Amino acid sequence: MALAIALIALVISAVLFHVFSPWWYTPLASNWALIDTTLSITLLITGAVFIAVNIFIAWCIVRFRQRDGHRATVQQDNRKLEHWLIGLTALGIAAMLAPGLFVYADLIHAPPKAAVIEAIGQQWQWRFRLPGPDGQLGSTDVRFISPTNPFGLNPADPRGQDDILINAPEVHLPVNQPVKILLRSQDVLHDFFVQPFRTRMNMVPGMVTSFWLTPTRTGRYEILCAQLCGVGHFNMRGYVVVDDEAAYQVWLDKQRVTLASATVNTRPLAPPISGTSPVNALASQGQSLAQSKGCVACHSPTTAAGVGPGWQGLYGKHERLAGGASALVDDAYLREAITSPNSKRVEGFQPVMPKIELNDQEVNALIAYIKSLSAKPAATTARQ
Repeated sequence: MALAIALIALVISAVLFHVFSPWWYTPLASNWALIDTTLSITLLITGAVFIAVNIFIAWCIVRFRQRDGHRATVQQDNRKLEHWLIGLTALGIAAMLAPGLFVYADLIHAPPKAAVIEAIGQQWQWRFRLPGPDGQLGSTDVRFISPTNPFGLNPADPRGQDDILINAPEVHLPVNQPVKILLRSQDVLHDFFVQPFRTRMNMVPGMVTSFWLTPTRTGRYEILCAQLCGVGHFNMRGYVVVDDEAAYQVWLDKQRVTLASATVNTRPLAPPISGTSPVNALASQGQSLAQSKGCVACHSPTTAAGVGPGWQGLYGKHERLAGGASALVDDAYLREAITSPNSKRVEGFQPVMPKIELNDQEVNALIAYIKSLSAKPAATTARQ
């Protein structure tokens, strides 16, 4: 009897939690109400099954409990009941899947006049690309990826010469205008997920996936990778900023000015992070790069070790390598560790660092940042 009461209490608690849970009041920033409807249908069907099954089990516990002089009997076969259960299950699954097929078909077919942007995922960072004045994105190929061409643009395609390249984890969108988002991955499976948009899409290596939406509310929304993509997955974050028309044009003009002042397919380093006081401008650029490239997912700016060694106090230290050898951490050591990861493995750490395409200036900036951390007093105990 106690178990039956517990099951009934579980059902009541689950229903009350669903009705009063905060997600019903999450601010919305997209036009995909159909996804909400599809989710509601799924919750309604699965919720009804959950309630029915638990109430049935509670009823069976009470109705067929063992009592003096009465024992439950076993019914080996009931074809009629089996047919009903198979039919109802099939009907319920079809009712959940069918709306999703229509929603997905609409999700990947953008309106003809939708603006186009491209989001590129790589362990553990985001990049973005927008069409230039010609309104077309140039072709890309992994064969062309290099430190001076991290987007993999085809140098022979004239359509890509004016593309706006954003080598940073933030992109802006205009409010109340449909936008088609093209998705590429340069290494492993990722997923572009902005929770308030209420939709997401996988980024599959070797494919270009896409979806579209119409942002309906200005604001700054976080981009998450919703597929486990490695040890730094938790730190693969970016931002989508939805602007009004005037603010979006100011931002877009700024990107075009940056493009005009840069070499084709090469982007300047990101500006220093505000509120920091690195020893020089190059170290400040390195700090910004460590954030945008996802280095901080594995390396701490303190002496605390994570997936990789901490950076504070690292420069000038003798690291013990796998196999028993020792190496002095100087400029040459850091350069090799950044450009050829896993060529020398520090004892106690796994060879899991991905290779990230960086130009010489970016490598120098990261080295300068690590050196600047070594000049600060230790905040924690270094890993031996």
